Amino acid sequence: MGNQIDRITHLNYSELPTGDPSGIEKDELRVGVAYFFSDDEDELEERAAQPEKMWKEPSPAKEGTAAILLLGELECSAFCCHECIFSKLGGSQDLSAYPVSTLLPRCRAGDLLELTRGVGQAAHWVVYVGASRVIHLQGQEIREEHLAQVSGGRPARIVNSWYRYRALAPELVVQNARGHVGLQGQEICWTNSESFAAWCRFGKREFKAGGEACGAGDSQVQEGRYLLKLHLADSRVHTLNFPSLEDLIREKRRQDAGGKIGVLKELSVLNQK
Repeated sequence: MGNQIDRITHLNYSELPTGDPSGIEKDELRVGVAYFFSDDEDELEERAAQPEKMWKEPSPAKEGTAAILLLGELECSAFCCHECIFSKLGGSQDLSAYPVSTLLPRCRAGDLLELTRGVGQAAHWVVYVGASRVIHLQGQEIREEHLAQVSGGRPARIVNSWYRYRALAPELVVQNARGHVGLQGQEICWTNSESFAAWCRFGKREFKAGGEACGAGDSQVQEGRYLLKLHLADSRVHTLNFPSLEDLIREKRRQDAGGKIGVLKELSVLNQK
């Protein structure tokens, strides 16, 4: 573990990039004071899942080149103090996924990739660092691996634009990711793969567990600071409130694992109570 801690103790927060390349983080790195939450990040260990049930496969003649049309995918948007910070909407965005072999030539170091969800599983996010390799949080460890190995046959897509924060320079995104490879268990302060990957690209502390800054007298504002809007059938929108971005992402991923049909069923049960 000594070598792993050395990877982060040579820098403090004042030396790390933030969401604004011209700004500087003010808080200090708390070595040894970190958080680990066990949630949906063991999904990639379930290699026996049948992901082909979740999407429409391309025809054999176009195998490896055609876009894959995902079925029953949940569309959503997120807001912080009424400002849109995340958008995944098919009407205004291309949500197509591709086989890894097709996607790789389009990838550039610093890109965020989403490996689409499997049966009952949330999507898995990774940071592309070049040479067909990615860095990601899986279970209790931050790893660097080949994209094809991590994908487990899932199609993937580049999701740089889903979060509407200002991105860091690509070399800083890669530096953020590589500086944490090998961390395990309680050394990890992200609750899921999406939060880790997004932090690497945008550098915002809100993606970390307990990273929200809340001053005295802000409790009421903080309580409903974040809104998650689930866009359902027939233009229906279901809105949820959260005090932190971390909480919002965890719930978004839970809902994503069930897909649009799962959300509709859940809401139907709640309405009957």
